[in-house]
Amino acid sequence: MKKLYSLLLAFLVILPIGAQIRGNNIVVTVEPDHQDWNYRIGETARFVVEVRRSGTLISDVAIDYAAGPEMYQGTKKTAQLKDGTLKLTGKMTSPGFYRVDVTAHVDGKDYRGACAAAFSPEKLQPSTVMPADFANFWQQSIAEVRKTDLDPTKRLLPERCTKDVNVYEVSFQNEQWGSRTYGILCVPVKEGRYPALLRVPGAGVRPYGGDVYTASQGVITLEIGIHGIPVTMEQGVYDNLHNGALRGYWEFNMDSREKHYYHHVIMGCIRAMDYIEQYTPWNGKNAGVTGSSQGGFLTLATAGLDKRITCYAPVHAALCDHTNSLRGIACGWPHYFYWNKGKGQEKQIEVSRYYDGVNFARLITNSQHGWFSFGYCDDVVPPTTAWATYNTVTGPKEISPYQATWHFWFQEQWDEWESWLLKKLL
Repeated sequence: MKKLYSLLLAFLVILPIGAQIRGNNIVVTVEPDHQDWNYRIGETARFVVEVRRSGTLISDVAIDYAAGPEMYQGTKKTAQLKDGTLKLTGKMTSPGFYRVDVTAHVDGKDYRGACAAAFSPEKLQPSTVMPADFANFWQQSIAEVRKTDLDPTKRLLPERCTKDVNVYEVSFQNEQWGSRTYGILCVPVKEGRYPALLRVPGAGVRPYGGDVYTASQGVITLEIGIHGIPVTMEQGVYDNLHNGALRGYWEFNMDSREKHYYHHVIMGCIRAMDYIEQYTPWNGKNAGVTGSSQGGFLTLATAGLDKRITCYAPVHAALCDHTNSLRGIACGWPHYFYWNKGKGQEKQIEVSRYYDGVNFARLITNSQHGWFSFGYCDDVVPPTTAWATYNTVTGPKEISPYQATWHFWFQEQWDEWESWLLKKLL
């Protein structure tokens, strides 16, 4: 018994220590000489690279670095930093982002740092062309799927409810009978009519918890999945699908605009708004949509196609400006035509224009307010495409880049994001 007690005590002591591991003692920084990281075309950006341990410079450290336009860095070198520092310069003759990536090798491990300087980003323009029948194709698609009744289901999740919010798993028909969209619906307990927020997901296969916080502030929230499966199963089910049947789903049927994987996904977003309108106490006035990465793209698609949306907030929106790589400029995730420059993919290139966030952004109207945010260091969704997409929108919009973020967000960014949505909805 005494031995068992000792083992339990040791476990309890070790567990919180492990849970507190955070960050690295060795840090690589790449700092530009402009505080906002912004430059004019033709200016020279000056970067200072530093490798520190416990906040102090490391002597005689080996690094590799790459520099140049993001995704097309022409300079790739190695260096030995005697005092842990290195100075670099870069410039651009056209709008875009000049990126410096540094990898330091210390004690057999690699540590990364990066900085991407923006050159006249307000002048960035996307490459993608809007097909003449783009709007008509999508309106016909919406009309067709609406021939299928929503046939909704709704299951209370008492373990997730609070005194202020009721939480449900819901589902409804999507493109055809038997094809369903699932999500987590959160509704304020107090009787009344409320604004609504649709949350659309980033890439992957996962369960969802629902947005209870926003609902507690007086907003109906619906967080949906995109794969036609319940969103409350064990994590292992989603892992198996992610590594099996749904692996690389974003490339499924790229040569067919009708069968493209994202066709049913986009229709699911519109059907989600139909569900909100018909089966929740929505006030019929204020409705928002938001998401990050793939969800940023779906935010643009939903806002572009559905004028019930009054505000939208895409964060580092993916699937924007697919064809930019055909002219040697950074393209949006999943970088369809980057690796082989589109050779032999003429049909896929044509179809991609129907699934480009830029073209949906072109449909957004003056009655819809937008908030865009992204990181300059994002190496998944290049800021080149994020800013060019923002420039495309003609309606009221705000931009709030957080320069030092990669493909994630800071707490301050999240707080601003949430605050903006609540301000527009309430």
